[in-house]
Amino acid sequence: MGGEGREWMGIEGPIGNFSDLDLHFARFLNRLAGEESPELFLAAALTSALRREGHVCLNLSSFAGRRIGQGHDSWICPDAEKWAEALRRRPVVGEPGDFRPLILEGTRLYLYRYWNYEQKLACLLLERAQNREEGIDEGRLREGLARLFDEEQEGGVNWQKLAAFASVWNRLCVISGGPGTGKTFTVAKILALHLEQRKGEPLRVALSAPTGKAAARLKESIHEAKSRLNCSQEILAAIPEEASTIHRLLGAIPHSPDFRHNAENPLPLDLLVVDESSMVDLALLSKLLQAAPKEAHLILLGDKDQLASVEAGAVLGDICGPGERSSFSPKFSKCYQRITGETLSSNSNCAEPEACGMGDSILLLRKSYRFGPKSGIGALSQAVKAGEGDRALGLLQEGGYRDISWKEVPPPEALGGAIAKSLDGAFPFLKALEPEGAFKGIGVFGLLSPLREGPYGIRALNLLVEAILDRRGDIRKDRPFYHGRPILITRNDYLLRLFNGDVGLILPDARRGGELRAFFSREEGDFRGIPPLRLPEHETAFALTVHKSQGSEFDRVLLILPDRDLPILTRELIYTAITRAREKVEIWGKEEIFRAAVSRRIERTSGLAFRLWGSPPKKW
Repeated sequence: MGGEGREWMGIEGPIGNFSDLDLHFARFLNRLAGEESPELFLAAALTSALRREGHVCLNLSSFAGRRIGQGHDSWICPDAEKWAEALRRRPVVGEPGDFRPLILEGTRLYLYRYWNYEQKLACLLLERAQNREEGIDEGRLREGLARLFDEEQEGGVNWQKLAAFASVWNRLCVISGGPGTGKTFTVAKILALHLEQRKGEPLRVALSAPTGKAAARLKESIHEAKSRLNCSQEILAAIPEEASTIHRLLGAIPHSPDFRHNAENPLPLDLLVVDESSMVDLALLSKLLQAAPKEAHLILLGDKDQLASVEAGAVLGDICGPGERSSFSPKFSKCYQRITGETLSSNSNCAEPEACGMGDSILLLRKSYRFGPKSGIGALSQAVKAGEGDRALGLLQEGGYRDISWKEVPPPEALGGAIAKSLDGAFPFLKALEPEGAFKGIGVFGLLSPLREGPYGIRALNLLVEAILDRRGDIRKDRPFYHGRPILITRNDYLLRLFNGDVGLILPDARRGGELRAFFSREEGDFRGIPPLRLPEHETAFALTVHKSQGSEFDRVLLILPDRDLPILTRELIYTAITRAREKVEIWGKEEIFRAAVSRRIERTSGLAFRLWGSPPKKW
């Protein structure tokens, strides 16, 4: 390991400068180990820094031979095996099953807490995937599937129907699909099937999502889907609509990472639905599964091709595993054929029972009901998902679709004037006097950027938008909390039940003489007002980062890309931004930067895919 003297104690990392926390943690472990070890210091600092970047662990093999830092103080990471051997000699590094600050498993180095989260989550998922439902009323299920899923689909397989069957057959069902593939409509039918299987007995159901905004959307989707279900009034009445955030469901404890519901105090439910699962991080999903009774059915919904969670892990992608399978275990296929009369492709060469079990639990919905063959948004999202930058750029520039367009991003000094032309009718909530009408206007226009800082980041964009609206007389910028100001919560406040990502509006409260309050939608469907000065950390939200826009939909989306290439620009980010739009997408950028972004994939290091499938997942 290269370098001079002891300057390694202040090295800079390959993913930006190490934070003070990373360096203090590395120094603390060296003191705890009783000796100074450059190998331990570097590994500890990297593990801490990588976790902040969304990685679950440090893979020593990925960093072996890489240069850390710059100039005289740079270091070359050692060979992975030699590095691992040096770490094993330190008392602060343990093997799986040990209780040490760091856990080394092969060449993957974890903070103990995250090794524990990952190991428990993998075990619970595999156990649930192989825990078949006993005593299925096949006649009732046959009739229900035929009645609720009577549509023929291209290729002969109705993937929604297959997902519904899998949800009854397995204790675990993961349903992934792009926008408009009918994930929540399928879940409404699944709830009906489960209720019919109970033959009048009550079914304890929990509908949940990672944010209040996503929970409200789940509630709306289930309510709307019920009006189209072909089932009895008794079943319709029994299908729940109320949805809550995962934090609220588990029972958040103020100033604590723990929840009231856990393995010792499980949730009282028979079926748990989690929407927008791509936004759920490793720690939260691990805690949720520990609190879910082992006999309860678990249904995860999401789009595996979207951005991963802001916190550590790319859990939904790892769970869905390698490739896009279309075959299932022989036992699963035979049962499906016996009940429906339809033939499935069977994987008779499945060598690993665990992989077979996971494979029967993963269902990918293919058909989009929102974006048909004439949809530019649909064609563009597919090209981006496939990593075809030239084709995606051609679709944007050729003008063959009315719902997508491209524009060369203007220089920073001209950005305000260009944006002003896009704001007509963009924010109808500015003139609203009551929350219900105001919140409907949030979904009209989405101004998105990959960045927080810089001339093309959301901080600058929000200032530009405020200046434009102030000149037009749409807002009064002479006060921090003005009528119509949209705000985004950036730090959890468990006492106020406000969480990172929640969106609110500053509006007059008619019950308090028109005094301004920060209003937020509640899972119950109504709104609550909070004095603005009590709000936790927040920011103006005319413009959002693409990450923060997850779980939202807009009629029209404007995505502004920076004028230089950055590692944060990936195909998952572009895909997520495009699929926030219902009707129109406009992208401002530079051709070479757009192509580079579409060619770049998110890489998050974890061992979850290996634990579930026996091999790392192929990235999407």
